[in-house]
Amino acid sequence: MYQTLTFLHSLVRWFVLFSILYSTFRAYKGYFQNLHFSKTDNLARHWTATIAHIQLVVGIILYIKSPVVTYFWKDFSLALNHIDSLFFGAIHSTLMLSAIVILTIGSSLAKRKMTDKEKFKTMLLWFSIALFIIVIAIPWPFSPLANRPYIR
Repeated sequence: MYQTLTFLHSLVRWFVLFSILYSTFRAYKGYFQNLHFSKTDNLARHWTATIAHIQLVVGIILYIKSPVVTYFWKDFSLALNHIDSLFFGAIHSTLMLSAIVILTIGSSLAKRKMTDKEKFKTMLLWFSIALFIIVIAIPWPFSPLANRPYIR
């Protein structure tokens, strides 16, 4: 089950990244070109948040099942000296949860704005912040904190 969860979690991250990049691009383009907030823009906003929430649920289940996280909580003082367990036990989960909260707030606020310009601006701001946090918190193969392959 753990291997399936890690594969699913590493696969869904690409959907999260693609959807947030796509939504941020549409928000950028819409804001600076004074475009109409179309049904496609609204669907991009909605599905980005939905995919991120799916990833969050998979991540929470993976967090509970992970031997690295189990080690982190069992031997907390020793685990603090191991960057891999510290990263997955505290840093990754805290940053990703924060990013999903920011993304959700941004999506909710954008949906309630009255003008198209405000919708695009809100999406652009909040989704960009969430994207920045997500990119930092992903265990890329080149990351000094914890590296994992692109697909596990």
